[in-house]
Amino acid sequence: MKYILIVLVILLLFGAKKLPELGRSFGQSLREFKDATKGLADDEENKTDR
Repeated sequence: MKYILIVLVILLLFGAKKLPELGRSFGQSLREFKDATKGLADDEENKTDR
């Protein structure tokens, strides 16, 4: 029930036409964040190997 309410509020705030654009930008941001954190983990791993 609460998820339906959240979706309705989001629809009211942003409108149906903006939702695909928001989802796309959120996914891209999440992907960039994931890549950045993976890069940090790789750098840390390389420091411990030396």
